[in-house]
Amino acid sequence: MHQDGRTLDRRSRPPKRIPLRGLGVLVALAALAAHAQASSKPLGANLEAFAYPHAVSWYETRSQDAAVRMAYMDVPPTGTANGRTIVLLHGKNFCAATWSATIEALVARGYRVIAPDQIGFCKSSKPAGYQYSFHALAALTAGLLDRAGVAKMILVGHSTGGILAMRFALLHPERLERLVLVNPLGLNDTLSEGVPYTGLGDLRAEERKTDAASIRSYQLRNYYHGVWRANYDRWVEMLAGQYASPDGAVVREAQARLSDMIQTQPVAGEIGGIAVPVTLIVGQKDLTAFRANTAPPARRAGVRAVPQAADDTVG
Repeated sequence: MHQDGRTLDRRSRPPKRIPLRGLGVLVALAALAAHAQASSKPLGANLEAFAYPHAVSWYETRSQDAAVRMAYMDVPPTGTANGRTIVLLHGKNFCAATWSATIEALVARGYRVIAPDQIGFCKSSKPAGYQYSFHALAALTAGLLDRAGVAKMILVGHSTGGILAMRFALLHPERLERLVLVNPLGLNDTLSEGVPYTGLGDLRAEERKTDAASIRSYQLRNYYHGVWRANYDRWVEMLAGQYASPDGAVVREAQARLSDMIQTQPVAGEIGGIAVPVTLIVGQKDLTAFRANTAPPARRAGVRAVPQAADDTVG
């Protein structure tokens, strides 16, 4: 995302500000923010018509009595192998494919890289009636990594993927060398700060209005500070193409349920329990504060965006 950063080390002492070091292997995270311009070409609810930058593998299992499968890219090192694995967890407005430039940078430095699409997103299953939770997604991710033979890893989570990465770290600390959080959600509880709870019916109504234009407008405002670049277009096309598909209702339902998960399951009160080394990378211009636009005007200023929540967490 951006080059500003904070480092958090929770192994033996309270968090403190430490200048970020060794950002080299993650320099391509800037490309994670690539989004796009309006397009309504149908691509399928599971992005059947959208090509990923590397071969897609599948983890097939059962979850909540439903057969599900998770798409993931498992990319071997192109440089001298260092024997280490990095796992990349995408955000809500992203897919595994949006890590493409990051993957290229990391494999060139000798890492094996695994980038999954979570259940409910992108090429992965979107089961009808699924009760999304970060615990469930963490369990599925752990199962995928077991199948891929990954015992120890560096885990990188961006935005909503940051909440999932923190939940994974709380559940499976023995599996992590390090946790890297890139502009993560979940560091603050926006409901407690003034954002009203939005029921599933209203979230569904919002999703019915989502299209390429609204996706582009949101990203331009929150991510790009009013400056659009042509290489963002592909990623808006990717998201909008799911909604525009004949089975787009499946995507809208999944996204509504995922929004409910995000608004009700922050990890803010559990951060002290993370027992692995943590690197926090935060772009200071990110305006993301989940659903802050729905807060009453008098309370909206009290809803912290990601950079402020990160600064307060590092403290």
